[in-house]
Amino acid sequence: MLNKIAENKTKIFFAVCIIICFGVIRAFEKSLFYDPFLEYFELDFKNLPYPEVDGLKLFFGLFSRYFLNTILSLGLIYVLFRDIDILKFSAFLYVFFLIILFASFFVILNYFPTANWLLFYVRRFIIQPIFVLLFIPAFYYQSQNLKK
Repeated sequence: MLNKIAENKTKIFFAVCIIICFGVIRAFEKSLFYDPFLEYFELDFKNLPYPEVDGLKLFFGLFSRYFLNTILSLGLIYVLFRDIDILKFSAFLYVFFLIILFASFFVILNYFPTANWLLFYVRRFIIQPIFVLLFIPAFYYQSQNLKK
C-alpha cells in the first residue's frame, strides 16, 4: 500500500492541488462571479419570485464558472487516468452538457417563473463540479473492465 502511494506521489499531489482549486472557486464565488441566485437560494425561495438579473452578466458569470470547473475537472481526469481518449470524450461531454444546461437554465428563467426547484438543480449542475464526481467512477469502472 505504501509502495503504491510512493509510486503515485506526483499524481496524488496534482490531484490534491486541483481539488484545492475547486475549493478556492467555491470560497470566492461571491466576489468572482455575478450570480444573484447565490443569495436567492439561501432564502426560503419556494414562494419568492426570481430576482432581477442582468442576463448577459449572468450568462458570463455562469459560463466562466462552468469553464473553470471544466478545465479543473479535465485536468483531474487526465491526472488520474493519463488517457487522451478519455480526456477527449470528457471534453465532448462537458460541451454537450454546457449547451443543454445553459439552454435549460435560460428557458426556465424566462418562461417558467414558478419552477424554482428545477432552476435550482439545473443551476447546481452548472456551478458545481458534479460531472467529475460521476465521470471518475465511471471511467475507473470502465478501465477495470477492460483489464479483465
